[in-house]
Amino acid sequence: MSQTTGLTTISEEDIARHQAVAQSMVTRVVVLVTQDGSSSTPLAGTNRRFVSTVSTRGMRKTREIELGKTIQSVRANDQMLSIPQHTLLYRTRRGISVALAVAEIFARQTDLESLQSRNAGAPLQGEEAERFKRLLSASAYVAAFTLAAYILQTVDGESEPANDTEEPDFQFDTPQDALKSIVAALDEAISGAPDEVAMTARARALARVAIEGLISRRARFDALGDFAQSHMRLESDNFTLDGFDVGPGQRRKPLVMSFKKPNEIIGNHLAKHQAMRLARMIVAYDFERQLNPFVELGGFLFTFIGDGAPGTGKTILIQMLAGMINDYCEIAGYPFHYENFGVDQISSYQGKSGQNCKAFVDNVLNPRAIGFGTIDDIDQVAAKRSDDRASAGQQEVTAVLMEAFAGASTVVRGNCSFGMFSNYPENVDDALRQRAGARWLVDGPQSLDDYIDIFALLAGKNHSIPLGAHDLFANQEIKQAVARSYDGHDQPQEEGLLSVWERFASENGKVTTIADIGAYLHRIKLAEPRFTGRAIKNITDAIKMRAMDIDLPDEWFETPDTFMHKAYDDKVAMISELRKPFTIEMVLQEINRYADSEFRYTDRSDATAVDDIIRRERQRERALREIEAMKRDGRWNQ
Repeated sequence: MSQTTGLTTISEEDIARHQAVAQSMVTRVVVLVTQDGSSSTPLAGTNRRFVSTVSTRGMRKTREIELGKTIQSVRANDQMLSIPQHTLLYRTRRGISVALAVAEIFARQTDLESLQSRNAGAPLQGEEAERFKRLLSASAYVAAFTLAAYILQTVDGESEPANDTEEPDFQFDTPQDALKSIVAALDEAISGAPDEVAMTARARALARVAIEGLISRRARFDALGDFAQSHMRLESDNFTLDGFDVGPGQRRKPLVMSFKKPNEIIGNHLAKHQAMRLARMIVAYDFERQLNPFVELGGFLFTFIGDGAPGTGKTILIQMLAGMINDYCEIAGYPFHYENFGVDQISSYQGKSGQNCKAFVDNVLNPRAIGFGTIDDIDQVAAKRSDDRASAGQQEVTAVLMEAFAGASTVVRGNCSFGMFSNYPENVDDALRQRAGARWLVDGPQSLDDYIDIFALLAGKNHSIPLGAHDLFANQEIKQAVARSYDGHDQPQEEGLLSVWERFASENGKVTTIADIGAYLHRIKLAEPRFTGRAIKNITDAIKMRAMDIDLPDEWFETPDTFMHKAYDDKVAMISELRKPFTIEMVLQEINRYADSEFRYTDRSDATAVDDIIRRERQRERALREIEAMKRDGRWNQ
């Protein structure tokens, strides 16, 4: 076992010592099971089983488990194991060895190891015996959790059955007993599987149910505090154990994505600018303190929503942001996890969509990695709570995301960010949409220069067509483009908000004080009831972000030691030196940007409703004309 800062590496020597025991467990093991009072033999001519009038519930009987044979029986007509069968058998055996090695690490971290050696010489008495028993049970818990986590991370599978998997009958007397109980449950779960896909799915479901059952029992065991903070890694198997903070999910694969560079995006200046800022903010996260200086100083973007018409560049913006974060993480040696939650994870099983969404959120929130999570086409994934046509799965996703983004238990550490993207943000539930701390209008190329630039970029160089009177890409220079974009919000752009602005200016004059700002916000509230206290918080967060809208020097991110590997307090001091106060102009620009988006969503929603009514009325008039024609021709009563 080698030790680095916060990381324990599980050695192959420790694992190899337990291979014989692991092999015996997957070959043949005898376990005690609780009887349920019913016979295992059906009555002749019926599908019912004999139930004794004498209660045997709570009594235990032995049961012989031969996991290898059960796996073999999935394809009984072939003596050789298929690749999925061999994978499950091998990973279970390997997982048992790893679990026993981790239990040994736990014993060394506590005084269980010394108590074991003393108990071997002479039985312990009194308080020492009680402590020995408690620590042994805790090591059994650790072993069971490790095996379940190992199976879940190393056995790949696309699907899992819903709620038809029973959790193991856990025994926590010793680590071996705990592992036997999981092997017995695994044997029962995969028995009768029709094929290898179902077998693998059932095995993964059992592992997940086992983890949930163990987490619910965690409070019963003491001495788990230190282990809960441990970070263990088995590099050869790509297996990571991060205490008990998050139930381990599916094994993470290397990020495969078509990354884009900022100069490959034409237009969308504000969104591109804020994405570039966010990429650098997020890697300022301090893993030791588990906090980001930008959370403490203000301006960190935990959630945002990007909206725009189809084809304006939302996907390429995601590729740019994920690519920049990935590049910085590679320089710093930080783990990076990107994940998208899409419509394919909406399940017809009750509760399954919510579970999928919770797993997605937990994976991105993991405080031991930099995370970026996206929900593309969120209007299709999460439903309005008032929408009767939405599926139960969509409603579950809405509830999970609302709790995750701004719930009672939400903790923003600054290691991750969530982006919601939609062509129709007016169809997103109001409460969920307002949980987005920033609004990115992804409107694509707009000006004449933008259209010349984007054609020149996409056309490439395999031509001899002259450029003409145009300074190529000069309009895309980020500082000038962002300044122009912010200046465009000195006054509102949406008609509804502009009328509020003009009426306020005519009655009260220019906005110069905090009282003026409050009065303007109140006028907006009267015109748009959805402009709530959360909207004010999002605006103030955006203002703080503008104050932190500083150019972190490029050299800070060229080598890890210059900034990213600095101590937390040093990072705070370096950033604070660059911070600047915000102005009344910034405040008004951010109020108008945010309020414009709310008015835009309302107007678009109302326009859609009006279009629907017009279409229905036209259909009704057409139907009446056709009915009259059918009556004239005598075809109506046929």
